[in-house]
Amino acid sequence: MPPTGGVPLPFSEAVKLGDTLYVSGQIGIFPGSLTLEAGGIGPEARRAIKNLKAILERHGSSLAHVVKCTVFLADISEWPAFNEVYREYFGANLPARSALAASGIALGARVEVECIAFVPSTK
Repeated sequence: MPPTGGVPLPFSEAVKLGDTLYVSGQIGIFPGSLTLEAGGIGPEARRAIKNLKAILERHGSSLAHVVKCTVFLADISEWPAFNEVYREYFGANLPARSALAASGIALGARVEVECIAFVPSTK
């Protein structure tokens, strides 16, 4: 599977080791492109998490199986707005998480999210 839905970038979208899936950081770009979702932190966060969800599902996991997320924000003052979106997707099933401000995110994104997830056995 090509990384990032077909855009040739120098990393894997995810790497599986045993029953653990390590998903590369996702920004709010449309699949197969390098175009950011317009509208700032809210729409970008939704798109980034949708991208994570799609990758998890392609590799046999889901948002419900995420055990750890790392969130990089271009501006830490947008942390509360990000948290609103994050809760839409994770609800009460909150994984462990770290969040920090970065001095720059690829393509001028407002947020990048990476995660580690469990991949249940299909036996």
